[in-house]
Amino acid sequence: MIVRVPGLLSQEQLAAARALLADAPWGDGRATAGYQSAKVKTNLQLPEDCEESVKLRDIVLTALERNPLFIAAALPARVFPPLFNRYEPGMNFGAHVDNAVRQIANTPRRIRTDISASLYLNPPEDYDGGELIVEDTYGSHNVKLPAGDMILYPATSLHRVTPITRGARIASFFWVQSMVKDDGERTILFDLESEEGLGRRHPGSHDRLELEALEFHQKVRRGYLELAQKDPDRWRVIDAAKPLTVVQAAFCRVLSEKLAINLDEVSV
Repeated sequence: MIVRVPGLLSQEQLAAARALLADAPWGDGRATAGYQSAKVKTNLQLPEDCEESVKLRDIVLTALERNPLFIAAALPARVFPPLFNRYEPGMNFGAHVDNAVRQIANTPRRIRTDISASLYLNPPEDYDGGELIVEDTYGSHNVKLPAGDMILYPATSLHRVTPITRGARIASFFWVQSMVKDDGERTILFDLESEEGLGRRHPGSHDRLELEALEFHQKVRRGYLELAQKDPDRWRVIDAAKPLTVVQAAFCRVLSEKLAINLDEVSV
């Protein structure tokens, strides 16, 4: 699932970010790349422990916490501390897949990288080239977004950044460990009022997602419905308030459409 999150950063947040980036101490971007990625990566990156990185991370994380579309699309369990990069003329990042697990600097903590995120910090008019190309089941996606917009995509996707030919491309990038690991499970939406869904919890077996407050679940539901409305060809919405047999029948119809098979003819 590839999801665009428009306007994640407000104009005030963008202005604050640009002020911090004006005199930032950029270094070699290969410092955080894996062995294979380092072979195809040429860009600049802010040191993780510099003052500018710390303040910029706070801006990004604050925006993420308040964005219902991000919450709905990613269902974040953990967010890797955002990093910041810069591409200048001649710089690019060749085709690669992100590491499946990343360790947070100066800590023993690791996160599973289910989702990759790129947040654009300067407008596309500032540079030529620098498109993010993401390959998935549905083909190749060319991404170049306005400042403040973010793109989410499966970390297992083959992706690259094309060479810069003019100006500079500045962005934040990070990874999310989702509460729902399988991307496919986030494209069939069983829609149910949040209150009713919480009322169906099995006593004594609540997982982390179920323990979230009602407001969280309402934001997630609104975000999912927005995603489904924007991309009806990819999403299928099933009314989960119906009786179980009706929901099961609807689910089987969706699978039949997606797999192009008649489930009545399948035996196991």
